[in-house]
Amino acid sequence: MSERKPVFLVIGAGAGIGGHAAARFAAGGYHAVLARRSDEAGLAKLVGEIEEAGGSASGTLLNASEDGTIEELIERTERDIGPIDCALYNLGAQIGNRALHDTPHRTFELGWRLGAFGLFRLAHAMLPAMLERGKGSLLVTSATAAVRGNAGQHSHAAAMAGRRMLCQTLNAEFAPQGIHVAHVVVDGSVDAPDTLGKLLGDKFEAYKASKGEDGVIDPAALAETYWHLAQQPRNCWTHELDARPFTDVAWWNDTPISEINRGKPGA
Repeated sequence: MSERKPVFLVIGAGAGIGGHAAARFAAGGYHAVLARRSDEAGLAKLVGEIEEAGGSASGTLLNASEDGTIEELIERTERDIGPIDCALYNLGAQIGNRALHDTPHRTFELGWRLGAFGLFRLAHAMLPAMLERGKGSLLVTSATAAVRGNAGQHSHAAAMAGRRMLCQTLNAEFAPQGIHVAHVVVDGSVDAPDTLGKLLGDKFEAYKASKGEDGVIDPAALAETYWHLAQQPRNCWTHELDARPFTDVAWWNDTPISEINRGKPGA
């Protein structure tokens, strides 16, 4: 029997970051397991595209907010497919801008469940096997809301900030034991039809055009960053990085570009 491939597990495998990361890891010799909450046809399309390119992949629908589902996926993957060498937690928790009185308790809690509790459950179920093997990587997609709370982002900011702090505690406990935990702050818009595309609807293409050439993050390019993180030697691990288009101002500096460029030659 041939040796089983290492597994790259993506929880939140849409047509944006998750799907492109799965394709990149499959091209690098992993079996990609794609899990997403809905759209079985879209999932099958992503798996088919990876296989047509010569990669190995499988997919499953996953209700990540339901107790036991993530845990069962981990157990089934390790048993039937192979050891999970790297996992990407890529579930979004964005519900758009909502005033406090327009954010029901249930909606706020769902943000926490997808943003922080799901990551906790993944780590709780997966890291023991990685520890036994003495290696593994946990990559986590995050957002500007993890480091800056804006008006209307009560649910999302709380969820992403919790995600960030959980990554820090996981890193503090498990990095010295050989497990790489990396938190990726995506500080900009991503060309992702399943997320930003759904939020903007028929305004999505116009929005991308307004950002100009290379003004929106290409998920295929970002997938290369995830690949790099997973391949880093442990004497030079990155725990946190942030990524954005070259035209965007970083999250810690909210000065408009027009103000920054004022008075410069050619501005």
